[in-house]
Amino acid sequence: MTLTRTPTREVHCAEAVGWLRSGPALEGCSFVTSLPDVSEVHLAFEAWREWFVDTAALVISRCPEEGVAVFYQTDIKRSGTWVDKGYLIEKAMEREGAALLWHKIVCRAPAGKVTFGRPAYGHLLCCAPRVRTEPAQSTADVLPEAGAMTWARAIGTRACELACRFIAEHTATRTVVDPFCGVGTVLAVANAQGLDAVGVELNRKRAERARHLTLP
Repeated sequence: MTLTRTPTREVHCAEAVGWLRSGPALEGCSFVTSLPDVSEVHLAFEAWREWFVDTAALVISRCPEEGVAVFYQTDIKRSGTWVDKGYLIEKAMEREGAALLWHKIVCRAPAGKVTFGRPAYGHLLCCAPRVRTEPAQSTADVLPEAGAMTWARAIGTRACELACRFIAEHTATRTVVDPFCGVGTVLAVANAQGLDAVGVELNRKRAERARHLTLP
């Protein structure tokens, strides 16, 4: 008889940056996360921009060599100009000497549709603490839809599935960490793909929801 192991899930109600700096050693894990927008933190724009790069670099620095860090970010418009969050993530990678494995565009709205306020696309970037010499299986550079949203600031389920599937198939890590887990979309997708999951969320109500969220 074959026994099937049930993936675990652990959610900490804590401030993410403090948890990353002083939390437990993270071994055998990879990261999938989305860093907060300037509207979600109590900082002026330039201070948020610096915080964003510093925090992305911190995430990368905590990623073990066998793991990867995947970021999903949507650009914003500030004073009539676009702020490219993909560029900010790549600044953090450069600071940490990390290697960019792939950069995909995720359609948040059908191609050709005009949107207002936020762009119709998001960035999905995967980096590793060191250059990987083994070839990874090619996948499409454009994901036609982000997938279902469990709440307004969630990563779409299709984007989560792509990230978690890459971790399961192309790394030796079997735990996915999301230090800004919200209601737990990444954690639920990771569990559905047989991976353990660890999340961090400051809001108690969202943290409680993240402990129990399941997806169809």
